[in-house]
Amino acid sequence: MAANLGAHETMEVHEILTTAINGINHFNLYSSFVQDQRLRQILNNQLQFMTNEYNQMVNTLNNQGNTAAVPYRSSGQSAPIYGLDNPVRQSPNMSMNQFDDRDVSSSMLACHKSSATMKMIAALECADPQLRRMLQQGAVNCAEQAYEVWQYMNHMGYYQVPTMKQETTNTILNTYQSASNPMNTGMGMEQRFQ
Repeated sequence: MAANLGAHETMEVHEILTTAINGINHFNLYSSFVQDQRLRQILNNQLQFMTNEYNQMVNTLNNQGNTAAVPYRSSGQSAPIYGLDNPVRQSPNMSMNQFDDRDVSSSMLACHKSSATMKMIAALECADPQLRRMLQQGAVNCAEQAYEVWQYMNHMGYYQVPTMKQETTNTILNTYQSASNPMNTGMGMEQRFQ
């Protein structure tokens, strides 16, 4: 497959694979700082998945593998906790000795958000349909992994969800109304744009 790629998609894939290597390396580094067993399980599952996904893309590019991207399956779903409950003040760590589970999970979340964005942008620039589908699935996988980490953070109180008064929320959301279908108005395209 690699010889059949255009210059632009080759450079996009180069960025994706380099970012994947960096993500895998960072997750390996984070492992030594994890204290919470649930976070350790999430990190280990995601690290294994990220490594397999990286290998699959490399093998596909070298015409040695299956081109069907595998979807990520999170370890479980829980309902989000809304509202603020004494949010902890945050500041940068001045030493690696201060790195904790909040830092690990926040770094994991940032990695997945960035990777999801990069993979979707690469998919939008990709001409090869197989590679495009693989990148699209990769973006969805990152989004699923990000949500799994976010759920952990939310449950632990590391990522709280501020809310507005219900009246304010309703006022904002109720300003949007359904659009009428222009095809049902009886007017042809030429009449609508005159």
